[in-house]
Amino acid sequence: MTWNNLLQPDLILSGSVLTLTPNIIQQYGLKGLVLDVDETLVPISVGMASLELREWVEQIRASTALCLVSNNLSEARIGGIARSLNLPYYLGAAKPSRRKIRAALRGMDLPKHQVGMVGDRLFTDVLAGNRLGMFTILVEPIIHADTALRSHPIRNFEVWVSEILGASIIPKHKKIPKD
Repeated sequence: MTWNNLLQPDLILSGSVLTLTPNIIQQYGLKGLVLDVDETLVPISVGMASLELREWVEQIRASTALCLVSNNLSEARIGGIARSLNLPYYLGAAKPSRRKIRAALRGMDLPKHQVGMVGDRLFTDVLAGNRLGMFTILVEPIIHADTALRSHPIRNFEVWVSEILGASIIPKHKKIPKD
């Protein structure tokens, strides 16, 4: 697989993970989601799930298996978020390593092509999901209100490098606009 294929998300949402609806999940034939945590579900400086996120998880879990997989090593933080959402989790994943994502897939007992890898980063979440043959979904990061709206230097760098390597940050599938 070439770099441009490895870094190319299958779907890019114009908004946060909260814009991912059961209809979108069903449209792509997904039965499960592996979710990144930091800046995908909660701002990195926040240690708890928002009410809006808890409501989203309840809506999605009605028809979709969910599991958190984070590179973060903090059991207190990631475990606390996972417990507040009543979701299984793996921390210290070292994405783009596939080991803990494979464990999440085994726990879901679903084939990898029926599980979406959802995250805000190309070089960790999208790369790991594509290496496994999963459906990859890139979302905009959720940031703390005190953080400048356009201050995503790592993400901006990843987009720039991926474009140099031949990946287009144009999704393989249609973008879903914000509401």
